[in-house]
Amino acid sequence: MRSTDQQPAHPDAEVPAEHEVPEELRLAGEFPVTTREQWRELLAAVLRKAGREGLPDAVEDVLRVPVATGVTVAPLYTAEDAGDLPTAVGVPGLAPFVRGARAGAAGGDVPGGWDVRQRHAHPDVAGTREAIAADLENGVTSLWLVLGEGAVPVDALGDVLTDVYLDLAPIAVQGGVPAAEAFLALAEGRELAPGGSLGLDPIGEHAASGRPQDLTGLADVARRAAAHPGLRTVVVDATVYADAGASVVEELGCSLAAGVAYLRALTDGGLSVDEAFGQLEFRYSASADQFTTIAGLRAARRLWDRVGQESGAAPDVRAQRQHAVTSAVMTTKRDPWVNMLRTTVACFAAGVGGSDVVTVQPFDAALGLPDSFSRRIARNTQSLLVEEAHLARVLDPAGGSWYVESLTESLAQAAWDWFTEIERAGGLAAALDSGLVRDRLAAAWDARVERLAHRTDAITGVSEFPNLTERLPVREPAAEVRAGGGLPRVRAAQAYEELRDRADAAASRPRVYLATIGPIARHTARATFAGNLFQAGGLETPSGAGAAGLAGAGTTVACICGTDRDYAESAATLAADLRAAGATQVWLAGKPSQDVDGVDGYVYAGCDALDVLRTVHEQLGVTA
Repeated sequence: MRSTDQQPAHPDAEVPAEHEVPEELRLAGEFPVTTREQWRELLAAVLRKAGREGLPDAVEDVLRVPVATGVTVAPLYTAEDAGDLPTAVGVPGLAPFVRGARAGAAGGDVPGGWDVRQRHAHPDVAGTREAIAADLENGVTSLWLVLGEGAVPVDALGDVLTDVYLDLAPIAVQGGVPAAEAFLALAEGRELAPGGSLGLDPIGEHAASGRPQDLTGLADVARRAAAHPGLRTVVVDATVYADAGASVVEELGCSLAAGVAYLRALTDGGLSVDEAFGQLEFRYSASADQFTTIAGLRAARRLWDRVGQESGAAPDVRAQRQHAVTSAVMTTKRDPWVNMLRTTVACFAAGVGGSDVVTVQPFDAALGLPDSFSRRIARNTQSLLVEEAHLARVLDPAGGSWYVESLTESLAQAAWDWFTEIERAGGLAAALDSGLVRDRLAAAWDARVERLAHRTDAITGVSEFPNLTERLPVREPAAEVRAGGGLPRVRAAQAYEELRDRADAAASRPRVYLATIGPIARHTARATFAGNLFQAGGLETPSGAGAAGLAGAGTTVACICGTDRDYAESAATLAADLRAAGATQVWLAGKPSQDVDGVDGYVYAGCDALDVLRTVHEQLGVTA
């Protein structure tokens, strides 16, 4: 508060020179200018101290990290990395739509900035109807209904939507032609809210099941859908490829190839190019890798605009309508509460990336059918970002970032190359049948698996900081709606969770004894690291000084934990003592450079954790 004896300055009073506001405010203006070469010299010095030799001239390349097939990110971006990209990305609402399909204030075009869509697939009609009512009353603006075997019965669609005002809440159905026919019959003679979809995706069904599908009837369905302005016929569901292990590059390239195939089918059926463009919606996966998700959505719009240009479509129909769904690949069964954090980051990225529609999967989706609490958390995640964080008030908030613009360009170029490779192979259907897509996705997934195994891609609660005493929530099992025989479905945590499941199923929990050397201050760091690693495989880690505690630990596998100096002085002797006490396998917490006699293997940051855990499981007789 201002004290009573303080008076405001007279408007004509002279302002001291040090308080004058400069005409131009420069970021970091009081600091000396630093060049990129100076930064490189400092970085090189640090790397050499860490033992790195033979460094390249562009020393930052040593620290590049892969984010997608053929795409890496550097530790530093400046204006020279973006080059002339800002002149190519346009403005929001105009081609090439990199900065979004909406113009003006986001909140003025779409309530809340984007469409909050909740997915429902529970076969209980009464329960689904009640869940839908709760969603619409508490922030959800549209519905995604999965119809068919194991999900909402097709013939119950009318009952499920009894209390829904179809002119207010857009409806997107999924379930092939039967679902589309059921919704069209329900909508006949009624006004529908724009933004809904019939969800037809025969190429996506081909990818998921391995069975080719007929596209010839799409145009006829599209003409029937045209009676309801804003209702789209086709959904290019790129999450099929993401769920099979694709990186963003493969996901974008496959979505373009599928979109082009649908354009051909619709125009061959008599629709104009502009009409065909208006019938497509694209569904993408949004992951917790927020910048890759943001750049991927921006790149997708640019690429689809390029397809529109080549097809002769009018600029106002070339804006890609995007539905972002939080990734199923990143969802874990173990420590599922962490999924709330993952989906929040993914939802944030989808909003910043300019998606028109966003669905947050419930945190327990990998465990089974969600309950009312997890559905509430899912919708409130979006409400928090829109209503409290005001994320929707700014269009393309990442625009102009040298990093994001450069990454958008890199993803677009790589995805276009993959798309054209598919087209040269005869189109997406032919590429699926020939195995081209499966092989490319498998290669992308293998690269990701390698990073997961070495924990350079960490999974909190699973590969890092596992909780062996957790009690998982119980959920009704979800039916497998997607048929087998096509592309696989993968999750990042699956290998670790399989090991946890085996350990949990054992008659008694398997253990690894941590044999410590020296006082607690010396061995704590490596003992904590080793315990964290072994627990990721469901292994308990009792500890004690030296070999004395092995007999009471109930195991024949031990890991020595101490400092490098301790290892040089006594690790070999301790390994021999552990063998004498009954150990059949001895590990050491530290890099292999220690070269200690009597040690079978080493655990350290960057080691193949999955290989270590499988080896220990095998030694202890833990089987599937």
